[in-house]
Amino acid sequence: MALVHFEVQRSGDYANGRAFGAVGGYRQIDGIAHFAVDPSDPKNQVIVDLPLAPRAADGRVHFQSDFSVVMPVDPDRGNQTAVVELPNRGRRRVVPMLNRVPASAPVRREADCGDGFLFTHGFTVVSLGWQWDVHRTEDMMGLQAPLAERDGVPIGGQTVVDIRPGTAASDWLLADRNHITLPAAAGAEATAVLLRRDYEDGTDTEIPAAHWRFATTSATGSSVPSRCHVQIDGGFTPGKIYHLVYQTDRAPIAGVGLLALRDTAAFLRAGQCTAAAIPSYQTLLAWGVSQTGRMLRHFLYLGLNCCEDGARAYDGMQPHVAGARRGAFNHRFAQPSNQTTPLWGHDFPFADMALCDPLTGRTAGLLDRQASIGMLPKIISTDTAAEYWRGDAALSHIDPAATTDLPEMPNTRRYLFAGTQHVAGYLGQSRHNASIKTTARYDLNVVDYRPLLRAAFMNLYAWVRSNKAPPASCHPRLDDGTAVSRDEVLRVFQSFPAFTPPDAARLPFVRAVDMGGEEAQGVAVYPAKEGVFYPALVAAVDDDGNERAGIKLPDIAVPVASHTGWNPRDPENGSSDQIVLMSGLSLMFAVDAAGQAAGNDGRRPLSARYRNRADYAAQAETVAAQLIADGYLLAADLQIVVAAALERYDAVCNGQ
Repeated sequence: MALVHFEVQRSGDYANGRAFGAVGGYRQIDGIAHFAVDPSDPKNQVIVDLPLAPRAADGRVHFQSDFSVVMPVDPDRGNQTAVVELPNRGRRRVVPMLNRVPASAPVRREADCGDGFLFTHGFTVVSLGWQWDVHRTEDMMGLQAPLAERDGVPIGGQTVVDIRPGTAASDWLLADRNHITLPAAAGAEATAVLLRRDYEDGTDTEIPAAHWRFATTSATGSSVPSRCHVQIDGGFTPGKIYHLVYQTDRAPIAGVGLLALRDTAAFLRAGQCTAAAIPSYQTLLAWGVSQTGRMLRHFLYLGLNCCEDGARAYDGMQPHVAGARRGAFNHRFAQPSNQTTPLWGHDFPFADMALCDPLTGRTAGLLDRQASIGMLPKIISTDTAAEYWRGDAALSHIDPAATTDLPEMPNTRRYLFAGTQHVAGYLGQSRHNASIKTTARYDLNVVDYRPLLRAAFMNLYAWVRSNKAPPASCHPRLDDGTAVSRDEVLRVFQSFPAFTPPDAARLPFVRAVDMGGEEAQGVAVYPAKEGVFYPALVAAVDDDGNERAGIKLPDIAVPVASHTGWNPRDPENGSSDQIVLMSGLSLMFAVDAAGQAAGNDGRRPLSARYRNRADYAAQAETVAAQLIADGYLLAADLQIVVAAALERYDAVCNGQ
């Protein structure tokens, strides 16, 4: 077992000792997990640069991770199942999402318990720091990774930083988001290149070296040399995309985060942590959202669901809003937060089963290696419209030539939450996407898909524990005409009054990527050469612009608005012909015929759809009841879903 020691730093009651139904109270244990792995073990050799890590006297590579357990005070009253989450960029997300915590709740060490969903069902929640470049704080969880070395000297080399300003910026940190940097090496200016393009797949233009430098801007506005920043004359232009290729002097071994995920499973199954009284668990579920959902896909791609002792790591997994991508989790100079640079995260294969890629000639499937080793978990993947509109999600269930719907593997299900955006919506949002510091042209999508997410989670649990098969996959398909091009959908929206859609040619695509020939060893030449586009298919829409495929909440089935998983950029942010990644929109219907005429709105008003509020409530309840019958919604959540739909109905009637 490679998790060799759990160092307890604090332990106490969770949620002020609140009792969660029959399970009772919970306690939270926070500490540091210490790992030691054998780089010569064949099960570890998929980790890039692990042989170059310093070894301790025991011949193993050591690293440590933030580790947190929220478990029943009386383990016998729990369900003997641990949910292991990978914090998204250091932030714990599984409790806020599945327990429906308000979006305004702060990120903190002790997560708000929300409606208590996970805890009333008896789950233990384990949060594991896995990302080397997160600034570890009281509330943010990360991992201390070893550096790759040769002859005791850290290795350096060429890397790339992706720069996407949402507002004007004089300089930029050499990191994704505000994480720890890969600093420029001494003398890096001599070979560094700064490139700019107008849109995701535009042509790169090199910015002359005289117009930029490794520096930051002081409080007084002067330029100060910095190995951790890049500064450009006139500032970075909002809406443009920049790539800085430069030499760094260190290579943290990012892939040990994948081993931490695997070896945490062995630790939890063993039940040998007497110091913290953490019991053994019969069932382990891995959970990830967005970045960490993609990490779960990468974990399976590498065949890591088998522990060093040959035992299964996880019984089930729920990658949420991961689409068909992997990520920057296991290559030299990896910055795990990055999602947009076309490298390993955008590379074939996309689907679970083995396919021939018509663009590269390669034959592979995401689950090939894990299937050959064994220990495949049961997997329920959930996506929103946003993952389709960024160009990749359909590749998980349609072949790369866009000619055939793929059969699902026996251990997998895949669902689209129709008409939703990347993050669950709510009324009263601004048009600003805080995570990427960019403002959208239209009001953000208000649909809250979390009841569907937790039904999928409970279906996974039942599938693993009692072999109860979950409902059929539900997503766009070619054979029924619900998987279409984005141009076809945009033509519907072009007929909406006073609506400006994005330019279809400037939407993001996934392209074949040439990384220089050493990508199997985790080494790339930057910038990678981008080739031909893969087809980008999305769900077809009706005359209201609402999606026809996927699991449809009342918001979509009996709508009061048009809801999408895409939203154009606000002109003040620049590049208004492009979309704000991850953001959708909600365009409310007119209340009555007079409002429809005044707005020149071709969509039928509420008065032509529903007799009154009671009629709308009845129709919403009918839709929710059918979702329960089909297995896509929990019976206990019927009133939550109906109340949410009525909240939107009232907002339209009140002109909000």
